[in-house]
Amino acid sequence: MRILVVEDDKKIAAAISKGLTFHGFEVTVAHNGEDGFYLVSVEVFDLVVLDIMLPGRDGLEILAAIRKLGNKVPVLLLTARDSVTDIVEGLDAGADGYLVKPFALSELQARIRKLVKRASIESESVLMAGDLRLDVSEHTAWRGGIPLALSSQEFTLLIYLLKNKGRVVSREMLAREVWKMDQTQAPLNNIIDVTMSRLRRKIDEPFRGSLLQTIRGVGYKIREQVA
Repeated sequence: MRILVVEDDKKIAAAISKGLTFHGFEVTVAHNGEDGFYLVSVEVFDLVVLDIMLPGRDGLEILAAIRKLGNKVPVLLLTARDSVTDIVEGLDAGADGYLVKPFALSELQARIRKLVKRASIESESVLMAGDLRLDVSEHTAWRGGIPLALSSQEFTLLIYLLKNKGRVVSREMLAREVWKMDQTQAPLNNIIDVTMSRLRRKIDEPFRGSLLQTIRGVGYKIREQVA
């Protein structure tokens, strides 16, 4: 389980990181909102622990920017302010929960596990790789927060690639699982290659770094992170 902790107080950040790591979490720490926003934009996390009081852009601004990307990663706000108004403001901005400082590490762990479990149930239809996100139920896809105009066949193809991200898929697998045909022939191979080329132009060429990789003589795969 990958957790991003955005906390400017280095002692608090270190204590959270040490405690969560000890209990089996993989923790990345950012000490300001800009670094935190960059990390959540280019990497995939299971949850973000976000302090509200940050230098420069505060946690609520960073949260709004994350949601603007279409990123639905669960966000747990840390706040030293426990007024109802502050809490409601955070939840309205898109937070999934909050924790008032000071808090016990065991309470933080319990909140994290609850939010991740809830998110896994709610986001089964959301597929991600790097800054590429696809919502099956809404039939929408974005990269870096920019909507992608995909044809129905391209969308179906991208779903299959994302469900198998990091794995090489052959033309035979694509023919069977995406095009629903038992075997590939020259015309179908050409259709697969043309569709893949069009998909690459839409999800890779306008952006910095590539996700769709051709494994010459074998097939294709979606990388888990931008190369």
